[in-house]
Amino acid sequence: MASGLEDIVAEFAAMVRRVGRRYRLSDADLDEVVQEVRIRLWRGEKTDAPSTSYVYRTAISASIDLLRRRRARGSDRTVALDSVEEPVSDAGDPARALEESQLAAQLARAVDDLVPSRRAVVRMYLGGYAREEIATLMGWSEAKTRNLLYRGLADLRERLVTLGVTWKTTA
Repeated sequence: MASGLEDIVAEFAAMVRRVGRRYRLSDADLDEVVQEVRIRLWRGEKTDAPSTSYVYRTAISASIDLLRRRRARGSDRTVALDSVEEPVSDAGDPARALEESQLAAQLARAVDDLVPSRRAVVRMYLGGYAREEIATLMGWSEAKTRNLLYRGLADLRERLVTLGVTWKTTA
């Protein structure tokens, strides 16, 4: 399992680091979060490879736990948990960071404009949940979830085009 675990950690390390950056963690803290995710996956004793959303949720939990431990010790070197800030960009270019921030705001507004049932499914999908996981969490059939997701994503595309957002496809 050790080799398999290391392969899984290597596959998801970049995503785990991005999650930690959203909480404004330092590089050393990001290493600690990756290590914590490794330990949690090892303790989980999963016989098959974990889903992306499972690792994503584990990374969020590990990041928040790190911040809570700091807060409990009174050595809060990072942002308070209850403050709402823009996600940290991976780019070192301030112009690109501003563009990404504006794009994130447009995306959030477009998602907020969706019908509530579609909005929930699209948010969960964009958050890394698989369609089957969304169906289970919402207590819906797979067909209903699929229908709401595809219609919600189509509505989202339309709203983004209306806002002037364009993108390149890789096909």
